[in-house]
Amino acid sequence: MKIEKCDNIVKKPVDVDGAEGAEIRWLISKEDGADNFAMRMFEIQPSGCTPLHTHPHEHEIFAVEGEGVFVYEGKEYEFGEDYVIFVPGGKEHRFKNRGASTLRLLCLIPASAV
Repeated sequence: MKIEKCDNIVKKPVDVDGAEGAEIRWLISKEDGADNFAMRMFEIQPSGCTPLHTHPHEHEIFAVEGEGVFVYEGKEYEFGEDYVIFVPGGKEHRFKNRGASTLRLLCLIPASAV
């Protein structure tokens, strides 16, 4: 069992080539006893982005705050607060902040992907 305020969980830079102004909080993971899913919060600063990348697992994304662009297989899709985004495995993608404030994305992935 875990109950914790998000802001109390350590935020770390996304230290991957191609990431700019992006940070991550591992909200729930195997370390908490979660065997099936991991929950993360990404915070992307204005003009920042996650790296353009591909991996075999899917993502489920909920935009908590801000305005962004989802780059998916070479096309760009604008989104904002309260949008949901499903990213199938094996598809090239990235998230960019197009707004003036922090873009916050709740992201779920299979625990096996960690």
